[in-house]
Amino acid sequence: MSSVVELKVGLHCEECIKKILKAIKKIEDIETYNVDTQLNKVTVTGKVTREEVIKALQKIGKTASNWEGEVQAPELPY
Repeated sequence: MSSVVELKVGLHCEECIKKILKAIKKIEDIETYNVDTQLNKVTVTGKVTREEVIKALQKIGKTASNWEGEVQAPELPY
């Protein structure tokens, strides 16, 4: 079953982003990934755990923490 891993990661420059994308792509069983530079947020979906993604980022010297963003419910039509 797929899971969604959302992490807060410092995305300071283009070089950082390239390194992060390269590290994420090496993780086995990922389906999709997204890097949001404005929110400093990395989202990975697939058969991965939060620990696997954090470990991959730590290997390149990046620290990651749980994403604490608010989840907004979709607006329902009336």
